[in-house]
Amino acid sequence: MNSWRAWTVWGIGVFAYLVAVMQRTSFGVVGLEASARFHVGGAVLSSFTVLQLVVYASLQVPVGLLVDRFGSRIMVATGAVFMGLGQLQIAVADSVVTGIIGRMLVGMGDAMTFVSVLRLVPLWFPAKRSPLLTQLTGMLGMLGQLVSVIPFLSLLHARGWTAGFLTLASMSALVVVLVLSLLRNAPEGAAPAQQTQPEGTRAVLAAAWRQPGTRLGLWSHFTVQFSGNVFALAWGFPFLVAGEGYSSGAAAGLMSFFVVVALFAGPPVGRFVSRHPLRRSTFVLLITALTALMWAVVLVYPGQAPSWLLVILVAALAVGGPSSMIGFDFARTFNPSHRLGTATGIVNSGGFVAALITMFLVGWLLDVQHAMGLSPAGLYSLSAFRVALAVQLLVMAFGVVMILRVRRKVRRQLAANGVHVAPLLVVVRTVWADYRSRRTAETES
Repeated sequence: MNSWRAWTVWGIGVFAYLVAVMQRTSFGVVGLEASARFHVGGAVLSSFTVLQLVVYASLQVPVGLLVDRFGSRIMVATGAVFMGLGQLQIAVADSVVTGIIGRMLVGMGDAMTFVSVLRLVPLWFPAKRSPLLTQLTGMLGMLGQLVSVIPFLSLLHARGWTAGFLTLASMSALVVVLVLSLLRNAPEGAAPAQQTQPEGTRAVLAAAWRQPGTRLGLWSHFTVQFSGNVFALAWGFPFLVAGEGYSSGAAAGLMSFFVVVALFAGPPVGRFVSRHPLRRSTFVLLITALTALMWAVVLVYPGQAPSWLLVILVAALAVGGPSSMIGFDFARTFNPSHRLGTATGIVNSGGFVAALITMFLVGWLLDVQHAMGLSPAGLYSLSAFRVALAVQLLVMAFGVVMILRVRRKVRRQLAANGVHVAPLLVVVRTVWADYRSRRTAETES
């Protein structure tokens, strides 16, 4: 396999995903400008992002089937075309309907990108590199969020709404040119995947779903990722400003800290997965437990939480993003290459479905408390947020139950193949015994 060619293909894929993240998050940083342009309040404005994510989540499985059939090159280029058209629509839109159509087109194109880029990794690189490169793909893509926060917002303020979104559309056009020119689905001369399942979308989808490893990836992604998405995309900023009394600048600083922690957490998580593949689900459960613990402490803290506690909460939420990438590693290791895109699409739908459900439940609980007079301090009072955000703990608990149920099936499958997973307590005892024996030998010498 040509090394420089592999890195070039991966680099083009990562750039395409970075641009997709920039397109995805661009509308979230222009809330005030969008409210003035479309003459709407917060409830209608939030529908732009919600419908965009609904389109994204609903297309994950169909996109997975399509990328298995047509390859990453066509799907990434098509996704960039849709995102470019969506941003062109936003650039000239002057009504809510035309604006929402633009965001839905962005969501459609965004949905085609990540799954397609991930599929390139196992086809171009050795299996031992896949966990780390998967993490690096997600980590470098996150830089697109910083691009939308700083350069794009500065350009929009300097040149206006239309110029800002036309620039984003031109970035998608650049992606189309690079992908069609330089990106290839697999190395030249690579052997075609052996079709062990009958052709047809229904058969491929059924085979991917029947594989317990795919479902373990789905529920891992569902459980560990959604809370960070809910915080970053919907309720984090209102909670910090209206609930905890932070200034907009301080809240923005915490949101930027969220991105930075997620960037730096990716490589260590990837290395852990590479070295301890039989402990992936345990790692997911530990990060979920940490996230639940931090939310519980913040929500029951008397009065407004101190800054140091919120910093720890944000850091725990940020680590959930790289941890959710473990779900894709389950899809990779338990599925043949000809249905890898389908399995990855199934996994990727988990966290976004959980996030959409939770976003709705949080908003509904806030409205119910206000309507019943249970939040006299206001709709977005700290007491109302404590009740509403606590629903996340129930969603996490449901996800943990599903992980434990499917993990038993996965371990039975591994045992049938001669791979036995020792209980975690046994592993800890063995590591401790080895450490003690080495220390004793060093002392005696």
